[in-house]
Amino acid sequence: MFEAAELGRSVDKATFRREVPALRAALLEAQNRLRAAAAFPVIVVFAGVDGAGKGETVNLLSEWLDPRWLVTRAFGPPSDEERERPEYWRFWRELPPRGRIGLFLSSWYSLPVLDRVNRRIGPAAFDERLHRIVEFESTLADAGALILKFWMHLDRDRQKKRLRKLERDPLTRWRVTRREWANWGLYDKFVDAAEQTIRRTSRGGAPWMIVEGADHAHRSLTVGHALLNAVGQRLAEAPAAVPPTAPVATEPERPRPARVHRPPVMSILGALDMAVTLPRKRFPQQLEQYQGRLNRLQRRAAARGVSTIMVFEGWDAAGKGGAIRRVTGALDARDYQVVPIAAPTDEERAHHYLWRFWRHLSRAGRVTIFDRSWYGRVLVERVEGFATEREWSRAYSEINQFEDQLVEHGIVLVKFWLHVTPEEQLRRFKDREATAHKRWKLTAEDWRNRENWALYERAVNDMVERTSTRRAPWTLVEANDKGYARIKVLKTVCGRLDAAVS
Repeated sequence: MFEAAELGRSVDKATFRREVPALRAALLEAQNRLRAAAAFPVIVVFAGVDGAGKGETVNLLSEWLDPRWLVTRAFGPPSDEERERPEYWRFWRELPPRGRIGLFLSSWYSLPVLDRVNRRIGPAAFDERLHRIVEFESTLADAGALILKFWMHLDRDRQKKRLRKLERDPLTRWRVTRREWANWGLYDKFVDAAEQTIRRTSRGGAPWMIVEGADHAHRSLTVGHALLNAVGQRLAEAPAAVPPTAPVATEPERPRPARVHRPPVMSILGALDMAVTLPRKRFPQQLEQYQGRLNRLQRRAAARGVSTIMVFEGWDAAGKGGAIRRVTGALDARDYQVVPIAAPTDEERAHHYLWRFWRHLSRAGRVTIFDRSWYGRVLVERVEGFATEREWSRAYSEINQFEDQLVEHGIVLVKFWLHVTPEEQLRRFKDREATAHKRWKLTAEDWRNRENWALYERAVNDMVERTSTRRAPWTLVEANDKGYARIKVLKTVCGRLDAAVS
């Protein structure tokens, strides 16, 4: 692969000095157009052998472009805080919003390659981690991100000369440590891992470009022109080619889609026994029993660094808030956070829809409760027309990948759908209307959603079928009887935590 690339190329200083002013001006103009359009983010990844000019190229781009609209990040070994969260947490939270350019050094490629070269992982584990990268980049590209990846390369002799040159200069000596020389000693293994990485992860939405790193002028112009051409081409495309990130919650001022009348379908929800109840006199005893058990289990989980994420979805007035309060009533307030999900902010709209959920992941040993969640993508956004069919259709696999990473990290993920019948929902709506301290809970949006009950039920049915996995199953809660629902939620959480810490 590297032998076939045009390595050893150079650009004379006169040509470099002549081309740079026009290139810088064009890059600044493209950056301003990108910022004004705010249609997509640009993610630029630099990888390659030591001494091939990755850092110098990033610094040069930071000089050529307006740094106010750049996100520049270099990732070292994960900190204690980062190790307490899934691996990709630190990458998601640093992604640039739409309209900005992100320059990434030592990114999601570094640790897999280093682990493979140093034999900390075998071929199968390496391939799994490359597959995770493909999924990650595909998720970003499918949402409209422009991804450019540059592999800065040197052959073995040129790398040795480059490292020695850096060592001789007092201003650059700090760049060369024992680690760089140790990596040089493993050059052939690095090249083998690099070739596998490039072949495996060079996809249509995120291709690799191999750049000769020996000549400063050549690599700088090559990267600069590639960035300029890619941004310019994307900006010139029709708006439909850059799918926007839709809001998670409904926005009343937007027009509703035409109502689609479809025949009823066999429903997972329809198979639930909605007549099941818990006698009122048994509720206080069971509440105390399961809250006490949950408290003991969570203290054990916190001591072992086991985190828990609970997701609560369900119909309006199904009792999500009441169930959450019974869970938090068993926990130390220092150990949990409840995240109510409403309409996204402007900052959140400027990112991929999963970005804001990654940001809320807590440190090890704590509990995060989502009152509505990332499933808005395949529920309210689907039914209300805030996401295109292409967007919500691919969200099922994106959500499964996201949840896989949570569970692989050791997080206990518990997902609840609280179900009530239309008749019970109507009764609760009327009760809220008649009760002063509950009236605020009932909105015009709640009444509107009732009109689309059949469409929502179809969406819930698809959601459960396609995202109830072995690792992250859904728990369907018969919630016509509030007491029964609250105990079932507590009992389920206890069972899942017990399995994790026992």
